[in-house]
Amino acid sequence: MEPAKLLAMVKDPKSTVFQKAIACKKLAFVGGKEVVQPVSALLSHPQLSCYARFCLEPNPDPTVDDVLRAALPKLKGRLQVGVITTIGVRKDAKALDALIRLINDSDPEVAGAAAASVGMIGGLTAAKALQAALGSTKPPVFAVVARACLLAAETLMARHNRGRGLELYHQLRRTTMTGPER
Repeated sequence: MEPAKLLAMVKDPKSTVFQKAIACKKLAFVGGKEVVQPVSALLSHPQLSCYARFCLEPNPDPTVDDVLRAALPKLKGRLQVGVITTIGVRKDAKALDALIRLINDSDPEVAGAAAASVGMIGGLTAAKALQAALGSTKPPVFAVVARACLLAAETLMARHNRGRGLELYHQLRRTTMTGPER
């Protein structure tokens, strides 16, 4: 099916959830800038949010990052976790401030997803935030923060910031790692 017909299916209020889901899956491979706004409208849909993110995640248009950042504070729970994860996969550094604030969210799934995405994005700002979070988070988020720190340290090492990467590794060695909750 042509991209224009798939997009029409997404926009059509008479399309079923199944039809919209299939259209999003196919648009992930052929969609461009024209799909961003109509598909982003599905980010708050309980059944179609994951399909919308599947469609938007590989889209190279920079407006995808804008709509994901805009959706972030409007969503809650698992829908927000999904958008947080997509932001991390897309490595949107402009979202770092919002994600860093979410590391302290009262919902452990949101907090963990935010920490993981900060680690995926990497860089100095991410490393500093994760390093600070090592001292303040509790299980189950602490383990995610520790893994995100490892990822951030690896990114720093790869980006020729060996000293900062090693510093993060050393802090992880010193940090008392908690075991699984019982």
